Amino acid sequence: MSFSTPLISVEALSTLAASPRLRLIDLRWHLNGPSGADLYARGHLDGAVFVDLEAALTAPVGPGRHPIASRAQFERAMRAAGVSNDTTVVVYDDAGGSVASRLWWLLRYYGHTEVAVLDGGLARYEALGGALSTRATAPEPGSFVAKPGAMPVVSALTVEARAAEPEGALLLDARAPERYRGEVEPVDARAGHIPSARNAFWQWHLDGAVFRSREALAAHFAALGVTPSREVIAYCGSGVTASQLILALTYAMPSLTVSLYEGSWSDWCRDPSRPIATGEAPGQLWPSSPSPRC
Repeated sequence: MSFSTPLISVEALSTLAASPRLRLIDLRWHLNGPSGADLYARGHLDGAVFVDLEAALTAPVGPGRHPIASRAQFERAMRAAGVSNDTTVVVYDDAGGSVASRLWWLLRYYGHTEVAVLDGGLARYEALGGALSTRATAPEPGSFVAKPGAMPVVSALTVEARAAEPEGALLLDARAPERYRGEVEPVDARAGHIPSARNAFWQWHLDGAVFRSREALAAHFAALGVTPSREVIAYCGSGVTASQLILALTYAMPSLTVSLYEGSWSDWCRDPSRPIATGEAPGQLWPSSPSPRC
């Protein structure tokens, strides 16, 4: 099938369940919590294959804490998961798409368009009566061939240059407001955000477990300064939840091109010569309602 949006509902997924081309991928991962592999063993969508974000999809060296997997590494991971170039991939997590979107982005980056994130993830699936399985799936190896470069990626040098230009790129930071403002920093060396960046916390894209409507997201991003003609660069702590921001932007504004700052804050802040900002950005419009659940 051809996905018209980067999201697929639980109801729509049920109509694909019998397709031999479908590959379900469980990408649960938590920075400080239970391992995704353990969660998968306790229960997952029937037929899903577990893929490890750290071991399979993150390069051992590169900018930041989660560098993009090399072409060879990514091909190995997808083939082991049973993915070929004609495979329809649906990926899910238990964290509002904040992890699953990373594989959506990586597949898109490597030239595979038949991929969508399960809207609402595991929570929505179970809320609609879906049963979990403890049967591990061992798929036949796929034949995926990666073609890198289909999604734009930028470095710290590009971010620094483009953000400094008059009417330059709009930087959007997907981290929690308290990290963005520099009030706390539980992971990285310095607290704060890249100067001129605005906060686009990934949880603001959700209504409960599912994504907000296209119209609501479009209005939200417009309030942050996003326009169809303006260059947008997304970042977070290490490039993972920024992928959920890119997915939300793509869903709301399909014609928009959004670049990923690969190293994100973990790359930016490690260089003491790079400037940082704290507090709220001038003119930042914050959602009036509390952050939704995820």
